Amino acid sequence: MNTNRYPFYFIVAGLLSLLLGLLCGLLAGFQYVVPDFIKEALPFTALRPLHTLFVVSWVLLTAIGGIYYYLSRNSNEKPTNQLLVKTHFWIFILTGFGIALSYLFRNFAGKEYLEFPSYFYFPIVSGWLLFGIQYFKTLAATFKTWPVYYWMWATGIVMMIYHFTEAHLWLLPYFKSHFIQNTALQWKAGGSYVGSWNMLVYGTAIYVMAKISQDEHYATSGKAFFFYFLGLTNLMFGWAHHVYIVPTAPWIRYLAYGISMTEWIILASIIYDWKKNLNQDQKTAFPIAHQFMRLADFWVFLNIILALLISIPAVNLFTHGTHITVAHSMGTTIGINTLILLSSVTYILESNQCSLSVAKIRFGIRLFQTSFVLFWGCLLLMGVRKAHWTFFDKTLSFGQFQDAMHGFYVVFVLFGLGIFIGLYRIVFELLSGLRLTLK
Repeated sequence: MNTNRYPFYFIVAGLLSLLLGLLCGLLAGFQYVVPDFIKEALPFTALRPLHTLFVVSWVLLTAIGGIYYYLSRNSNEKPTNQLLVKTHFWIFILTGFGIALSYLFRNFAGKEYLEFPSYFYFPIVSGWLLFGIQYFKTLAATFKTWPVYYWMWATGIVMMIYHFTEAHLWLLPYFKSHFIQNTALQWKAGGSYVGSWNMLVYGTAIYVMAKISQDEHYATSGKAFFFYFLGLTNLMFGWAHHVYIVPTAPWIRYLAYGISMTEWIILASIIYDWKKNLNQDQKTAFPIAHQFMRLADFWVFLNIILALLISIPAVNLFTHGTHITVAHSMGTTIGINTLILLSSVTYILESNQCSLSVAKIRFGIRLFQTSFVLFWGCLLLMGVRKAHWTFFDKTLSFGQFQDAMHGFYVVFVLFGLGIFIGLYRIVFELLSGLRLTLK
């Protein structure tokens, strides 16, 4: 029996959240095709926040579980305090159940993407504070020699606490009474806490690459630290390309435009160098983890192109609020973050000599990748149609436009079903491996 179980519990909870997030997303997609589908029991207004809750939980729980596991494997650091890890786990799990119930009972008392009642802020921040205390206590003695992934994880933890708090400043009377400041702050906080969890995920990517290659060069190189500071700059300022349409100061828009042009470029370069220098033995030692990381690199490349385009103000005017924005967020969350985290989970299992069915996982990968490329392309086409209708087509009402899009919605759901089946095949195999590891 594994005596350090809670990092694995975080990962199991994350994988289960991914399954639930996929299910809610698929059910919401069906409602585009058949508007009355389970509308009374689970309307779209509940499915959308549930989908967001479970997908964000997948990213955070799996990243946190991986970080706890990697800290416990480093014999040079202080051992982790299992009571703190256990308390952190149960705070997050019980809070997640509470938020899900609030959505099911139609209690939407928050803001967009954080629609849950504001009192859930306190247990969530408490969990992050426990994580931060544990993290810095464990690593404080080696602070001066930290590789870049330690810096990224530390930054992600601190910034999550800060920006999640910032996301709740709308409760103060000043922001409630100033619409423009309230809107700008909402998007600023949202963009920045996405940047914060990206620090956790991208730090995990660099850690896994360093361990697979058995070479810490990637984690201590000047390029890696340049990427870290570039990511930190994006975290602090890149949010502003979301608020081009808000009447904020012009310098904010210009700064955001310049910073947005740099997104993911250095990460793509690091992964490319890592792939190029891996020998065959290193690839075969961790075949699935290596394949997931390679696929993440493919989606980094696609999202660089899309991010650069939609960050141009003249283009952003047409794409903002369309399915092109959804394609950008899907490409980031599923194409990059999810594949990196799946690489992390499989690396942990493969490094523990856990027997995984490579054939079953690779079947799931092929189905997922093919479906997701087509799904992503469908979102782009739907976004183009929406932008054209919004700005150039004055003949169709909104209802007529929605009817005209029905064929797109059918194809969109079919590709979503392919993603659903492919990832379910992968996740079930990983859960089976984790069950054996925990025995």
